[in-house]
Amino acid sequence: MPVIKYPRIRDPLFHEWDRKAQKCGLRHTVYAVNGDQYTGEWLDNLKHGKGTQIWKKTGAIYSGDWKFGKRDGYGSYSIPDPVTKEHRKVYTGWWENDRRGGRGVFFYPNGENYEGEWSNGLRSGWGKMHYKDGIIYEGEWLSDQPNGQGILRLPNGNRYEGGWKDGKKHGPGKYFYPDKGQLLEGIWVADIPKCGVLVDFGRDNAPSPTEFPLPEIELHDPAAVLAEARAMFDDNHN
Repeated sequence: MPVIKYPRIRDPLFHEWDRKAQKCGLRHTVYAVNGDQYTGEWLDNLKHGKGTQIWKKTGAIYSGDWKFGKRDGYGSYSIPDPVTKEHRKVYTGWWENDRRGGRGVFFYPNGENYEGEWSNGLRSGWGKMHYKDGIIYEGEWLSDQPNGQGILRLPNGNRYEGGWKDGKKHGPGKYFYPDKGQLLEGIWVADIPKCGVLVDFGRDNAPSPTEFPLPEIELHDPAAVLAEARAMFDDNHN
C-alpha cells in the first residue's frame, strides 16, 4: 500500500525573522530611534534584569534593575550638572513600576535631601528631610507632605513634637524652647497654636532663661487643662 507523504506545515518566514529579532538575555548597547541607548539584559524584547539607560535629550542616566521594560527594583538616577556637565546623583533607592517606591535617598538641586520611604514617586511613610536652612523634619509623610506624627528641629535648638496634617502642625503637640527653658504643650490647627499650657522646662540649665520664672498654676492642673482642650478639639473635628 503506497504511503502518502504530506508536506510539513511551516510558519511563514516573517515569524522566524521576528523570533530572531527578539532581544533576550545580555546585549551590548542598543540604540533607539530617538537616540536613547540601553546596555543590559532583556526578556521578550523588553528591558528586564540589570541594565543602564541613557536618555539623549536630557543626558540622564539610570543604572539598576528593570522589570518588563520599567525601572523596578534597586537603582540610581543621575542627571548632568548644567555648569560642570558632570553627572549629579538625584535618587538612589528602590523603584516600583517606573516610579520611586520603597526606601531611597533623593538629592535636591538646592542641597536639600530626603531619606525615607516613597510611594508612587512621592514621599510617603517614614522619612527624614534636611532643608537648606538647617531645619530637619523626621516623621510620617503622606503624598509628599508631613502628615501624622513627626519632629521638627530648628537650627537654634527649638523643636516641635506632635501631630501634622498637609505639611502643617496640627493636633496635640509640644514645642520646646531649650534656650529659654520653657515648653508649650497644646493644640495646633494649621500651624497655629490655638490653646495650651506654657511651663518652665529645664530652666535652670537654659543658656538664656527668662528674667523671672513662670508662676505656678494653683487653681488648675496643667494636665487636666490640656486634656480638656484635647477633648474639645476632638469634638470639633469629628
